[in-house]
Amino acid sequence: MSNPRLELPTLLLDAQQQTGLSDFGDDSFREACQRLLWSLNTEANLNDIGRDSQYQRILTILKTRLRFAHYLKQYPQILDEVIEPPLVIVGLPRTGTTLLQRMLATDPRFYSAMYWETLYPVPLEDIDFSQPEDPRIDAARAQVQMMLDTVPELAAIHPLEAEAADEEITLLEQSFFSTNPEAMANVPGFGAWLEQQDQSPGYRYLKQLLQFLQWQKKQRGHSARRWVLKSPHHIHCIDSLFAEFPDAQVIQTHRDPLQTIPSLASFIHHLWQLGSDQADPLAVGEQWHRKMAAGLHKTLEFRQRQHGDRFLDVRFIDTVERPLAVIEAIYQFADMPLTAETRTNIENWRARNHRDQRAPHHYSLAQFGLSEPQMDRDYRAYRDTYIHPEKV
Repeated sequence: MSNPRLELPTLLLDAQQQTGLSDFGDDSFREACQRLLWSLNTEANLNDIGRDSQYQRILTILKTRLRFAHYLKQYPQILDEVIEPPLVIVGLPRTGTTLLQRMLATDPRFYSAMYWETLYPVPLEDIDFSQPEDPRIDAARAQVQMMLDTVPELAAIHPLEAEAADEEITLLEQSFFSTNPEAMANVPGFGAWLEQQDQSPGYRYLKQLLQFLQWQKKQRGHSARRWVLKSPHHIHCIDSLFAEFPDAQVIQTHRDPLQTIPSLASFIHHLWQLGSDQADPLAVGEQWHRKMAAGLHKTLEFRQRQHGDRFLDVRFIDTVERPLAVIEAIYQFADMPLTAETRTNIENWRARNHRDQRAPHHYSLAQFGLSEPQMDRDYRAYRDTYIHPEKV
């Protein structure tokens, strides 16, 4: 499609016509989607590829909502699925959250969402869940390959794999209450609006999608004990996370923002380049530095007020240098025995996934208009508490 119309009525109608369905379920997504479309049309400087990509991304979400509402009518028992207290990994991006989640996901007692499941939580058509192959997997593989073909540098920054455990921010995106759109394009108006909103609708829909994924996994013969989730997004919405999952246990990962923020900015800048010829690294640095500083501050305040005993702190350096000691601490925190099978699974996964198998990732603060004094000022409370507590 050339120059698709990024307008809500058009997208809603296209989704309905392509699925033959009409019920989108809860209407809370509409204003968020409308705000996003305004930003994409007026702020993002999208090229033709970017417009096509954003049209397809939003259309896919709307079709997913239609299909999900349809499934709930056919199988209302989906919402009877009990989500046991999840283990949730949070922290700044580039702090080992993916590494921890993928090691824990090797334990069959944990449910985890594969990347293809986060992109397509609802089947693209009626399928036999007992069959090993699912057309959603091939669709996700194709998307990963497209991203790597367009910006090969992404492979050095984040391990993109269709069939690996990944974060649920893409499930939150199904309601448009997600920072994913801000990672894919320069949409500061949408981001500013989102920061002022009650995030409850997004987390309610996330829980329903987890119930559906859990139901699907059981149809395929996989029954686990609890979910291992992870997303840096949760530092912005930690109150909403606990409101929806009050018994959650949280692993918060820590690494100096001097290392993480420019690395994150590099990743976001490469993503913006997928759809714009005017991706501004300074805009990336300003937006995401401010956003992450605010998120860390919000989580720090939340922890000081309540739920302190529901957090386990993990340093990035320990995850890298002493991974099994970190894993042991996590299992003790989760009150789960660390079995010999799980130890073997984790060791085998680590042997197949060394960081040095990927190209090095190069970045600097200056590339994104950032400086050490600025970082020290804006992250001082966080750094004093978790990075250099001996200075407090």
